[in-house]
Amino acid sequence: MKTKSFLRSRLVWLIACVALLFSGGCAYLETKQGDWIFNPVQGEWRGYRGTPEGVEELWIPVGSSGEKIHAWWSPQPDKNAPVLLYLHGARWNLTGSVTRIPRWNRMGFSVLAIDYRGFGKSTFADGTSPTERSANEDAEAAWRFLVERNPGVKRFIFGHSLGSSMATHLAVTDKAASGLIIEGAFTSIPDMIRETKWGFLPVGFLVTQRFDILDRIKEVSIPILIAHGTNDSIVPFTLGERLFAAAKAPKRLLRAEGGTHHNLTASHFDDYQRAVAEHFRLGPQGAASVIESSMAKGGATSAPMTTQ
Repeated sequence: MKTKSFLRSRLVWLIACVALLFSGGCAYLETKQGDWIFNPVQGEWRGYRGTPEGVEELWIPVGSSGEKIHAWWSPQPDKNAPVLLYLHGARWNLTGSVTRIPRWNRMGFSVLAIDYRGFGKSTFADGTSPTERSANEDAEAAWRFLVERNPGVKRFIFGHSLGSSMATHLAVTDKAASGLIIEGAFTSIPDMIRETKWGFLPVGFLVTQRFDILDRIKEVSIPILIAHGTNDSIVPFTLGERLFAAAKAPKRLLRAEGGTHHNLTASHFDDYQRAVAEHFRLGPQGAASVIESSMAKGGATSAPMTTQ
């Protein structure tokens, strides 16, 4: 509930400032929107106990000012394993994903996870806040790095919550990617504003950093998996359904019954890995081998899935 209240309060701040702009004030809205939406944290998540075993810390060049983004590389022993770019959501940096990244390793992926500039150890030369444009640039730089470092293997893009916007942006720009996975994704920031009690205010058209995933997903031509918890109190499940309806086939919706905004790879791990393996037709080096092992031990999948 604390997380829900916190994120809702950030949207309320955004609404208030947009309203001030409408009345002639808040001249800093354009530059401050990114700060309110991302709310980046430089410090460590309270549950962080150190970098996971086997993780290599990397620095990836980005931009034209000599800036670099901080990254974690968590590889599989098999060099032919599929690779996945992990793009986290708002507020917490890499340390907040310390328990989630290893679950993608368990599915058979080598994982490259990054912090956008403004998060954790990734900084801007002038100390500014992240924006939609800068986060897209960071994702692009990380994707180029991943492609160059891992030629000849399947490459996937994953985004959680706000990270789904950058992930979908990449999926549009690189049609050679093997697949897009988004979890807890919303349709756009204006739509999220409309989900608050202040949603009746006509301010959505003044939001310049819109993170319009709904519009962007219509252009994605690679296979898409959308995972969403039915008990998501931050991004309503209905927004995930709207994304699925707008996406092109081949696509699959993983309806995680009782799942929340943060726990799907934990609470619905078996269902998740099965959806990944089946939808993307991964071979022995990917999630399919984990599925076979799970089923051999009597595991079962129960989450409803819609495939087109």
